[in-house]
Amino acid sequence: MKTLSGQVALVSGAGRGIGRAIALKLASAGARLVVNDLDQEEAEAVRKEIEGLGGQAVVCDGDVTAADFGERFVRVAIDNYAGLDIIINNAGYTWDSVIQNMSDEQWYAIIDCHLTAPFRILRAAQPVIKGLVRADQDEGKGHHRKVVNISSITALSGQAGQVNYGAAKAGIIGLTKSLAKEWGRLKTNVNCVVFGLIETRLTATSSEADASIQVGQQRISVGIHPDYLDKLQSGIPLGYAGSPEDAANAVYLLCLPESNYISGETVLCSGGYTG
Repeated sequence: MKTLSGQVALVSGAGRGIGRAIALKLASAGARLVVNDLDQEEAEAVRKEIEGLGGQAVVCDGDVTAADFGERFVRVAIDNYAGLDIIINNAGYTWDSVIQNMSDEQWYAIIDCHLTAPFRILRAAQPVIKGLVRADQDEGKGHHRKVVNISSITALSGQAGQVNYGAAKAGIIGLTKSLAKEWGRLKTNVNCVVFGLIETRLTATSSEADASIQVGQQRISVGIHPDYLDKLQSGIPLGYAGSPEDAANAVYLLCLPESNYISGETVLCSGGYTG
């Protein structure tokens, strides 16, 4: 029996990088996935990858910041699997500027993606989880459900040029701690993983050719200057940046039955780096 056999997991931003690694990790443990990404082709590729490994997955593509996305995401899980056990709020990106150059559009885009979208997904999930918990109780089951929200070391230590991202990622920690108190009675563990330097396209050296991403109508520069990247890596006690698989493993730990008595916690996955 696999550790998450039969459980239903939502993973936002699962088309690439950390989100893809999380989806594959949960699927390898037996979970049935709802894979989201802004790019439908990327989401479908992950679905096919999961199915090629013998797992189950369906796609809910689209922008997590859309007002109706939370309800749609949850509904895909119920319509396809008649259950909901794990929610991973992972979708995100960076759009950096120093504060005097940051537009309202930049501010709200990042706040909406990293904080408002998880709030809406979790709000939509609450009545569904409540109903499933009642059904579990009627059948004498003691099943725990899991929420893992994703934050960043920027929320704890700050980073010049990222007041929007830092504020949003600090906010998700606050959301986590409060929701853990609300959902304890629903036997749902709500925790947060704080990532340090993880190797993705957002943290690649800015000299690389594909140092930008497309979000809606915006083409946004991403990446880190090679000199600064070297400085960051030299400050990591373990001596290297984490891989998407390292990140996924941290999330997986908080989805296991062995974490059933852990809730409201913020766990660093940073190789010992604290900012």
